[in-house]
Amino acid sequence: MASSAWLLTGVFLFGCCLRAAPSSAEIDRRVDALLARMTLDEKLGQMSQSTSMNTLTDAIRQQIRDGRWGSFLNAGSPADRAEAQHIARTESRLGIPLLFGRDVIHGYRTIFPIPLGQAATWDPELIEAAARTAAQEASREAIRWTFAPMLDIARDPRWGRIAESPGEDPYLASRLAAALVRGFQGSGLSDPASLAACAKHFVAYGAVEAGRDYNSAWVPEIELREVYLPPFRAAIDAGVATLMTSFNTVNGVPATADSFLLQHILRDQWKFPGLVVSDYEAVPEMVTHGFASDAADAAREAVNAGIEMEMVSTTFYDHLKPLVESGAVSTKTIDDAVRHILRLKFQLGLFDQTIPAPQTTSPTPESLALAERVATESAVLLKNEDGFLPLAESIHSVAVVGPLADSPVDQMGTWVMDGRSADVVTPLGALRNLLGNQRVLYAPGLTNSRDTSHEGFAAARTAAQQADAAVLFLGEEEILSGEARSRAYLNLPGAQDALVDELAQTGKPLVAVIMAGRPLTFHDMASKVKAVLYAFHPGTMGGPAIANLLFGRAVPSGKLPVTFPRTVGQIPIYYAHLNTGRPALPEELGIPAGTPARPTGYTSKYIDVDVTPEYPFGYGLSYSSFTYSGLRLSANSIRMGGELTVSAAVTNRGSREAAEVVQLYIHDVTASVAQPVRLLKNFRRITLKPGETQTVSFRLGTPDLAFLNQEMKRVTEPGRFEVWIAPDSQSGIKGEFTVK
Repeated sequence: MASSAWLLTGVFLFGCCLRAAPSSAEIDRRVDALLARMTLDEKLGQMSQSTSMNTLTDAIRQQIRDGRWGSFLNAGSPADRAEAQHIARTESRLGIPLLFGRDVIHGYRTIFPIPLGQAATWDPELIEAAARTAAQEASREAIRWTFAPMLDIARDPRWGRIAESPGEDPYLASRLAAALVRGFQGSGLSDPASLAACAKHFVAYGAVEAGRDYNSAWVPEIELREVYLPPFRAAIDAGVATLMTSFNTVNGVPATADSFLLQHILRDQWKFPGLVVSDYEAVPEMVTHGFASDAADAAREAVNAGIEMEMVSTTFYDHLKPLVESGAVSTKTIDDAVRHILRLKFQLGLFDQTIPAPQTTSPTPESLALAERVATESAVLLKNEDGFLPLAESIHSVAVVGPLADSPVDQMGTWVMDGRSADVVTPLGALRNLLGNQRVLYAPGLTNSRDTSHEGFAAARTAAQQADAAVLFLGEEEILSGEARSRAYLNLPGAQDALVDELAQTGKPLVAVIMAGRPLTFHDMASKVKAVLYAFHPGTMGGPAIANLLFGRAVPSGKLPVTFPRTVGQIPIYYAHLNTGRPALPEELGIPAGTPARPTGYTSKYIDVDVTPEYPFGYGLSYSSFTYSGLRLSANSIRMGGELTVSAAVTNRGSREAAEVVQLYIHDVTASVAQPVRLLKNFRRITLKPGETQTVSFRLGTPDLAFLNQEMKRVTEPGRFEVWIAPDSQSGIKGEFTVK
């Protein structure tokens, strides 16, 4: 048991005796002085992170005194963490504090939409605010390190971890990466309310073959640098404190031991000054990869490549000492790793700030309001036949049907360590609050998203028949997305399609709200409903956000951060693809799925489904309508080093004030390395009143037009460029210019 004396001391001192943040030079001096006093065992202890402190046992207490661990992952209660920190600071030989890390992925107590849903807001400032709230909540409970943001570009929705991804586009992901780092780390790491952010997974984890978690990735260097690396570079430019490597091999080499990635790119080219940590037990897994012969060999490979802290597994502590003594690992390699660890702890103020008293945190009215706003902006309206939404005042009663209408755990989504079901307001609860219990007829129809039984169909049909309209809450449970949750099929699981068929027979208008951790395929279902609202997994306040959107108290503004395929057979499908020498002809588009057509020629297409996506990247409808007109370029040609301005008028033609995400795309028509048919280069979120017109302008300089050539040099080549200002990646108004 912790003594009351040190707890009371913590209560008295915390918050009143914090030193000013030390300078970088002072930190370096203190790190060097401390490093000179450390034994090799103590250094290896700092390079080790454990999950063993679920409860603070006497054995763990002694290990902390002995300097066995530098960090704990997902460790114990706030009281346990406070006591453990007290032991480390006052009872270990050198008084080196512990660093407590946790998976604070999309909220701590207040749960925001999953990261893929947050990306659908296209609102970096809002996402920064959400990360700031998560940091404030987690840091109150002595968590000072989060393993976020996850920055893996994902173009295969079979991959379960697409739920944590910022989507398919490196520019959008880079903007969000910087915002998340700023949000987690705040004004500076020395702020007790900051979390050290961790950019993960470095790199190309989203490119795993067949969309299967932990699988191999084969990525040409141009694609690696143009698509998968930019979000990590953006995080580093924003000051991210730490970086985590990925489980997968990249071109045959485990990322955990890839010196090309960790030394040549990360340290030599990018000058990353922070800490590099492995993923969970990824070091010994290199033996299974067939890259290392045994655990000692894995430890040598990882540390020499640049891994500085080992997460959970113990190959560093078990094997590095004899490897150092034999010269297989240099003392400098160990010291450099420990220097980065100690420097981070000094930057976080862990050496100087008084140990906080144990405390817990709960959502506040402000955090809940922010969560509702993020959930509102993340929802994407995919279909709205005849403007059926928002539901009119004439809709007196609503049938609420579906397995996800009242499921708090599923609503929060994957990777929720600390959210509480009791804090969640579900759509059913929100609609009852909005309309009153008598106007809401509830029949789930299915017990969960995987349920194949039709036993609940009769009650659901009766509810729909008695109501003016039915809102169906469909999609995936949270256990179907996230890590190790890859799916070979992307259809609505269980008997959800059959449930929709049953309700369609009532003749009542149907609205589908889909909650999921990835893009799903639901073409047939969408043809039977009046509207489709894609809410991802919207978090604690998803219910009120959805209710307000359905009844027009809020206007949808989300835009897809990833392409939605028509069928799994189209994967991978993404907007920024290269053209082929034989692209599909206009008359070959629109082939109905499942109805093979006679090929009209030898072109790049399918004979049984349209080659285009179901919903393109950047797509999202509104309750208003926007027109784009008057594209203007400030110059028709520019010289190297110059820039031009591209502008267009955007007009709200509807009757509601609404937000629109205006997107800028380019295409380099002829280049020494073929370029994508479109590339996102900028975007701006604007809000317009009914009838209002705003001119939206973007600057384009020749550096924005650059690409990597075959010699891996970034160049801008003279020639013709196409440019669009658009509401999504498949439409918009187009102009042209040349670079001389």
